[in-house]
Formats: sequence, structure tokens, C-alpha cells
Amino acid sequence: MPETEAPRRPACVTVYYDGACPLCTLEIDHYRRQTGADALQFVDVAGAAPLACADLSRQDALKRFHIRKADGTLLSGAAAFVEVWRQLPRWTWAARLASLPGVLPVLEFMYRAFLHVRPAISGALRRLGRGSRQGPA
Repeated sequence: MPETEAPRRPACVTVYYDGACPLCTLEIDHYRRQTGADALQFVDVAGAAPLACADLSRQDALKRFHIRKADGTLLSGAAAFVEVWRQLPRWTWAARLASLPGVLPVLEFMYRAFLHVRPAISGALRRLGRGSRQGPA
């Protein structure tokens, strides 16, 4: 009787996110609902559990979006988002677009600009009780 190979589970990408940030939580919840999200492992870096990463401090993880590829490579900012998009079939078009010459630096520039307004947007969402697991239901 021939051996059959079990279906392979895709390599896992670890997504580090700020679960205390209502905006971040809304976005991560969106990604969690997507087909292909089983290839992503989500780690809330705002939690009390120690962050088991020698090359990523909690402070740095709270400042910027980070992911760890299955091969151990740590990415942050726009490059990290692109890697998440690669894992999600409905978002692969965005990953392909970001792979065009010159696009990733523009996305990184936009991400860095966004980081300056993120606290204000998160504060507004918190006041509205949106996107926070600690806020009103």
C-alpha cells in the first residue's frame, strides 16, 4: 500500500502587534478573519507575558509593526505588512503591487508618517469604544 503524504501546513509567520491600541486591534482582527490567516500566529506584545525574542524588545515592538518570517527573519513597518499580505489570498494583489520597483520605499515613508498620527487615531477610537478588547462591547 503506497504511503500518502499528509497535507502540509503552510510555514507560520508570527505577527507582533499592540493589543492595547484600538486601531491596531481592528486591523489585526480584520486579518484574523481572512482566508489564509491560519498561516499567521498573532502575538499581542502589550500583554503581561514576556516577549520571547532576543532581537525584539517589547518597547520596539510597541513602536512599530513587526513580523517574523518562517525562516526567522524579522521585518518591520511596510515590509512587515507586505509579508502579511503575501499570506492572505485576498491581499496578494497588494503584496504584488508593493513588490514593484520603488513602491516599498513609498509605503515605508507613508507608514512612518502614519506613526505620528497613530496615537491620535487610537485615542479617538478608544473614546468611541471601538477596536479595544478592553473597551465597551
